[in-house]
Amino acid sequence: MTASIIDGKALSDAVKADVAKRVQELKTTGIVPGLAVVLVGEDPASQVYVRNKAAACEKAGLHSRVVRLDADISEQELLDVVHQLNDDDEIDGILVQLPLPRDMDSARVIETIAAAKDVDGFHISNAGLLMTGRPLFRPCTPYGIMKMLESENVSLWGAEAVIVGASNIVGKPMAMLMLAAGATVTLCNSKTRDLGAQTRRADVLVVATGKPGMVTGDMIKPGAVVIDVGINRNDDGKLVGDVDFASASQVAGAITPVPGGVGPMTIAMLLVNTLEAAERRAAHHHPAPVGL
Repeated sequence: MTASIIDGKALSDAVKADVAKRVQELKTTGIVPGLAVVLVGEDPASQVYVRNKAAACEKAGLHSRVVRLDADISEQELLDVVHQLNDDDEIDGILVQLPLPRDMDSARVIETIAAAKDVDGFHISNAGLLMTGRPLFRPCTPYGIMKMLESENVSLWGAEAVIVGASNIVGKPMAMLMLAAGATVTLCNSKTRDLGAQTRRADVLVVATGKPGMVTGDMIKPGAVVIDVGINRNDDGKLVGDVDFASASQVAGAITPVPGGVGPMTIAMLLVNTLEAAERRAAHHHPAPVGL
């Protein structure tokens, strides 16, 4: 068996095209969706991510603003910038690029973002809404994965879903979304005993650990759908995932490549979240007429 490839690039292009169409419709009401990305310091990977996010915004017709701050600014100065963006009517979404300098409290910075503008979905109130099945914003990577599964007609109803990696950014919100879709979810972490025994039960396997090649073909149920969230550089400088693609693709039914899988979908869903925030702003500015 050779797995079919789930093309995140093609799907993200389709999502972005739909966003661009909805942005044009929104502009007729006088509202242009706006995303502010705050970048602290000169981290090269963060600079690339921020550049890609800004470019994707502009291409889809959204207004983007990149706020670049020196690495040596105080945490209070960063919080002041976030407060200003909270009060800015032209900004619908605020994203503070992580990681922040070591002396800053990332959780405190994220909590300062207005929940209604937290397009990453990391604010504690948005995490709580997701937990209770009433999400305002779904975190971008898990949201993108759900769109990928939907595009492949993968039903999670009654399926065994196993997630490797229990972070607040991917693993935990992924579990919530899959539970809501009717899956039986196992969430594995670094303390999990006999990881292979868990992963071999999965009809849908999501791997997000940051450890290259951690999941190999012998750890995968034949015909399973494998979603590789990892993006790492190997010793040759080549981009690789957390799944050993060569062996896994001989066992899985469908698999995401690295690069070109989950990554493009993450940015596409950031645009969707920003657009939805702007649509909520439009509804607030132009409430539906009340029936007599």
